[in-house]
Amino acid sequence: MAATEPSPAPQTEADLALIKRIIPHRYPFLLVDKVRDIVPGKGGVGIKCVTANEPHFPGHFPEAPIMPGVLVIEAMAQTAAVVVGFTVDLIDRNALVYFMSIDNCKFRGMVVPGDQLELHVEVTRGGGKIWKFHGRAMVGGKLCAEADFAAMLDVPAREPADG
Repeated sequence: MAATEPSPAPQTEADLALIKRIIPHRYPFLLVDKVRDIVPGKGGVGIKCVTANEPHFPGHFPEAPIMPGVLVIEAMAQTAAVVVGFTVDLIDRNALVYFMSIDNCKFRGMVVPGDQLELHVEVTRGGGKIWKFHGRAMVGGKLCAEADFAAMLDVPAREPADG
């Protein structure tokens, strides 16, 4: 009797190279270094290693650098886009995900150089073109920001196979 090979565990993490194959953002606007704990259709956790070398810090603020809150929310949205990419297989599809709304946004703490920002994103409505999410930005277990947001998915049609 032949032993059955166990099926490989599903991939639950996207490194920077894979993130770039899912979302179109690039420096200086790619705000997620890794996404882990991905559960398709449910959520995941983005990781942003905040450094003093980022382009917004010389102006926000020169003597007390703080990551702008809007960029924290954008990092949540990029994490959500990677989760959607895993869910509906957007790898190498040149898809775009557009913000539609941001609600119940609250800033609770500052994000500064040296922080590892965790972006906990939960899908609250998925499928189709419109997706909704709840996001929480955390540093060291402390809540820094949270928001509910919606996005629209724009995926180019697949090229027909030669045949």
